[in-house]
Amino acid sequence: MLLGATEDAVRSADPAVAQKQMDLLAGAGFDSVRITQIWAPGEAKPTADDLKILANVFAAAKKDGMNVLVSVMNFGSKTTPLTDADQADFASYAASVVTAVGVQYLIVGNEPNLNRYWLPQFDADGSDIAAASYESLLAKTYDAVKAVDPTTLVIGGALSPRGSDQPGTIRDTHSPTVFIQDMGAAYRASGRALPIMDGLALHPYEDHSNVAPIDGTHPTTTSISLADYPKLVSLLGQAFDGTAQPGSSLPIYFDEFGVESQIPQAEQGLYTGAEVAATQPVDEATQAAYYKQAIQLAFCDPTVRGFFLFHAFDEKAMPGWQSGVYYADDTPKSSLAPVRLALQEAHRGVVTQCPALRLTPKPAVIQTGKILTLTCDIDCLYVAQLYRGLGKLLLSKRGHAVGGRATTLPFRVPSAKAVYRLRLSAVAPVNPGPAALLRRQLKPG
Repeated sequence: MLLGATEDAVRSADPAVAQKQMDLLAGAGFDSVRITQIWAPGEAKPTADDLKILANVFAAAKKDGMNVLVSVMNFGSKTTPLTDADQADFASYAASVVTAVGVQYLIVGNEPNLNRYWLPQFDADGSDIAAASYESLLAKTYDAVKAVDPTTLVIGGALSPRGSDQPGTIRDTHSPTVFIQDMGAAYRASGRALPIMDGLALHPYEDHSNVAPIDGTHPTTTSISLADYPKLVSLLGQAFDGTAQPGSSLPIYFDEFGVESQIPQAEQGLYTGAEVAATQPVDEATQAAYYKQAIQLAFCDPTVRGFFLFHAFDEKAMPGWQSGVYYADDTPKSSLAPVRLALQEAHRGVVTQCPALRLTPKPAVIQTGKILTLTCDIDCLYVAQLYRGLGKLLLSKRGHAVGGRATTLPFRVPSAKAVYRLRLSAVAPVNPGPAALLRRQLKPG
């Protein structure tokens, strides 16, 4: 599972700025970043300036070992790609971005179930027109991207967690529940024999920042937040199962989730404007606790492949989002350290115990003279046994290796000339699955 930040602060024409911001993301424990790339009508490929910025982001990410997800999107509802020509240009533009910088994860559009990004939402008779037109764009973009790089993952949806499903309002919107169902209906009606996406993105914000993620279920409404994962999987199954497009098994990316924190008096000078009262920000300790809880929920969801915090850095304008683990001047909040620990524990497979999750470590051993060094990709409890010849057990030791960290095994390889063998079994301490077994012949120390 990718654990990242939704953060355009890394987008810069100055490679030093891009690297500085990327370093801060890596230092906070993230392994991925999601950025936006804006398409405008008439564009079939990104400009030279855009390519320079993208190149800077990808170079900085490579240096820090970070994954980059790129959301190719229109700026707003006035530039919704509705015509065949605009959709063809959008698809060509997305494919050009993939070709230019080697995008591995490409998200198509942003919150097409809201009138902020997609109009019209409803036809003259009040039926959903947005889902059908977005499904058409997604299909065209999928084909264009796969033609230039079949390994690029095309991610659809990027849906807002709620909507009214009422036509003729000042703010026409669709809920993700209705939008997914209508996307499925449009896909089935198209008769298409190929998929339209390799994953679905959703922005599972809670109704307010002071709602604990574990409490944010919507069993009787059409909203979808983090704890509504079973409902989301069921909807995808209803929409697509039995077609060429995977549904209930489709990988899910929660590519935006934010909890706003209150700004201490000492930091007020960094910000402008006034907070929106309805947001109901929380203190930094609660922000950290909710972020850990959100990571735990996503960690346990079998088909979730990505979880992203929106943002890493606060927006300076108070009506925006102060949901980062850094203040607007890039200095850390008190929430940064516990969030970083939660991210690290998720990478190590120990952030929480999940009812159905079964993990198997991947151990690797390096011999340097007499010394054996073990590395497991996640935390592992190991039993290391040293044999001479084909069957004489010399030593048996148990221990705990922290995921991703080299651990010296608690014995030395003898120097006497003989054949020595190592047998090592490793099991996950939390969510244990089948043990991993490693056997290898050793050289005398």
